[in-house]
Amino acid sequence: MSKTDETGIKVVARNRKARHNYFVEESLETGVILLGSEVKSLRDGHVQIADSYARFENSELWLIKLHINPYPNATHENHEPERARKLLLHKHQIRRLMVKTREAGFTLIPLSIYFKNSHAKVELGLCRGKKQYDKREELRKQDHAREIERARRNARD
Repeated sequence: MSKTDETGIKVVARNRKARHNYFVEESLETGVILLGSEVKSLRDGHVQIADSYARFENSELWLIKLHINPYPNATHENHEPERARKLLLHKHQIRRLMVKTREAGFTLIPLSIYFKNSHAKVELGLCRGKKQYDKREELRKQDHAREIERARRNARD
């Protein structure tokens, strides 16, 4: 969990596996409807974003399988950890995303959860799945870039 930067954004969780498993075609910021105990638990950083995804139901966008731990100091009306949470977007954005996700291979994956000016936001990515050879090629490129940087640093010393 990082501190608030100069833009007023405090990142709570990042989905690092998403960029490894998917090509992110575009990303957008959405609001999310949360209960009070969920916000408290999010501020403490008790969230697991890795297996979550977004799905359309009745022309609304819902975040599925996002695990927010119950807040220990909440009353007897604590929240369900993996309940579906509604994402807030304009209708034209929802319609555009519905059309894109109907194309073969596109899915909506949350990339990060953060607080922006005290409002909880979800960075949602329109993603296409990677094949195994794509993942290996990307790792090869990263290793090569790391070796070049290491050689450059050693040459300067």
